[in-house]
Amino acid sequence: MLNPKSPIQNSKSNQKRYKLLSLFIGFPSAFCLLPSAFFLISALVSRPVLGAERLTLSYGLVRRSIPIASLEIYARTGKIDDELATYFKYAPKERLPQIREALLTPIPLNAVQVSQFLYTPIGERLLEDLAEVVQGETRSTGLYGIRAALILAAADPEDFTLLNILRKFPSRDISINLVRALQIANSFQNFVDQTQDAIALINKEAQQEAITNPVDLISFSRINLLLPGTYQWQKQSITLEDRSRDRRFPADIYLPQASIPKPVVVISHGLGSDRTSFAYLAERLASYGFVVAVPEHPGSNAQQLQALLSGRSAEITSPREFIDRPLDIKYLLDELSRQSQSNPGWKGRMNLEQVGVVGQSFGGYTALALAGAPINFQELQNNCPPLEDTLNVSLLLQCLTVELAESNKYNLSDSRIKAAIAINPVISTVLGKDSLSQIKIPVMIVSSSADTAAPALPEQILPFTWLTTPNKYLVLVNGGTHFSMIAQSPNDALPLPEQVIGPYPALAQRYVNVLGVAFFQTYVANQPGYLPYLSANYTSIISQPPLPISLVRAIDFNND
Repeated sequence: MLNPKSPIQNSKSNQKRYKLLSLFIGFPSAFCLLPSAFFLISALVSRPVLGAERLTLSYGLVRRSIPIASLEIYARTGKIDDELATYFKYAPKERLPQIREALLTPIPLNAVQVSQFLYTPIGERLLEDLAEVVQGETRSTGLYGIRAALILAAADPEDFTLLNILRKFPSRDISINLVRALQIANSFQNFVDQTQDAIALINKEAQQEAITNPVDLISFSRINLLLPGTYQWQKQSITLEDRSRDRRFPADIYLPQASIPKPVVVISHGLGSDRTSFAYLAERLASYGFVVAVPEHPGSNAQQLQALLSGRSAEITSPREFIDRPLDIKYLLDELSRQSQSNPGWKGRMNLEQVGVVGQSFGGYTALALAGAPINFQELQNNCPPLEDTLNVSLLLQCLTVELAESNKYNLSDSRIKAAIAINPVISTVLGKDSLSQIKIPVMIVSSSADTAAPALPEQILPFTWLTTPNKYLVLVNGGTHFSMIAQSPNDALPLPEQVIGPYPALAQRYVNVLGVAFFQTYVANQPGYLPYLSANYTSIISQPPLPISLVRAIDFNND
């Protein structure tokens, strides 16, 4: 059964809002100090650094002050002095070691990387949110103090740690507004409770489906999807140039050795990733006879993130990427059509009328836009900017699209696409119910229960219920994170620590291989013999701890 603390332990949203306060009021997110959270404030200030001396917790007229020196002594030695003991007697004892660890955990970022990210509109919005809770002598001191403390701590030769951030705060007193903090905490707890209820329902219905509709195990003996297929393949790299968009980008093409044209699958990477992120899936699909094409989206890849962190770019990504990504794939398919006619080595090797698409995160949006879901400008107007208390950080990305001209008729769908897989997609607002209901082809949505970048309930579970296509699947990876299914790339702008990636990513990637082959064999290659593998029964067979999976084809929230 799912650990109800999982989403809290890995939450990026918590990190930005609860980082300081959770250490002192016993929230379960006390150990959520992941490095990525320290991206989430804003820019430098030119004022003298006083260095904070006390941390004050305020609740209306009640105030309680803790010397930061006492925290430092505790963090470095484990000793609790008299002043700290007075407060710690109210804190859960099991949280104390986590407080100590959080204060001293190094953050692998430098000042340039932090400041560049924090100049973005997303960073500024998150700074404003955090300033509602963390303040100096005045509210502006809190807003500017947070940004100054982060940058200065990151520039310090000592470790970039939470303790050092407290020391760099340009005010002698840091005030934590517990009234506002508890309001946020209540919203957070409601969010977690609703998510856990939905996850429990999915797991329950998958188990019931496996019991009531068993599949003969002999059905699975013919093909072992845990193993590679029998096709040999070669990889070739090409560079495409779409002059109509002034867009130049590379793509890797995996070509199986076959005597007849083979169906095609295109893979779209997520924000800040590249075309190596799902090379493992490309190789597996090629071994089963699929031609696999993996483009790299130049405005939202690892190179773009590197440009941001090094100061060569002022934005995480452009709103235009919501248009250009699907157009990249359409242009790629057009180019493959041209190459299959003019390139002797490719002639007669691709069936470009039978195409599947799979994408992760931003790539998940890309896949579903190609599948027939248009950008939903009405939903964007209703939900952007996001509410202050939102715990869905992906809305900050999705709401970039409000800057696009609604009057333009963006044609992002492609009739060559016959089936789509969206892994951890960000789609609740940029697509929404009305758009997702327009998709007519088979769709699989893969969700991770501990995903804090694209939370499972609003971004995958509810959107799954909006699909009206008869062939739809929801796969839940219990304990998986937003990064569980992404392979490490040598081009990563910021290598992620294990606690961000989550446990056993190789197991999550194995699930992607198995279900990807079964899904595309069934709905793109038109091989009905693979349909039994798309069942709750089969997923229960391959499911393993610590990342057990569930598969459902429908969810009824009203009967639980």
